[in-house]
Amino acid sequence: MIFHSDRGCQYTSQQFASLADRFGVRLSVGRTGQCWDNALAESFFATIKRELLDMTIWPTRAAARTAIFDFIESWYNLHRLHSSLGYLSPAEYETAFAA
Repeated sequence: MIFHSDRGCQYTSQQFASLADRFGVRLSVGRTGQCWDNALAESFFATIKRELLDMTIWPTRAAARTAIFDFIESWYNLHRLHSSLGYLSPAEYETAFAA
């Protein structure tokens, strides 16, 4: 798993790095002064919040995790059209441009 963040002191501290290492999480930070480094991830999570999470109260964490996985695998990757991919789904884009 990769954890991408800005260069805030809470994310660049040795304590946070040790915790991430203990759980096998790779840290990634944006470049100084480059607010666009996080744009793709923020757009992705905003889509999940807007199209899935804001609509339901989840009875358990496991139920929410399953719903998120299903949303990504069955809707986001297979059917949702992405403007950055020429209005193709990620699956269509990969098929069209596979080497």
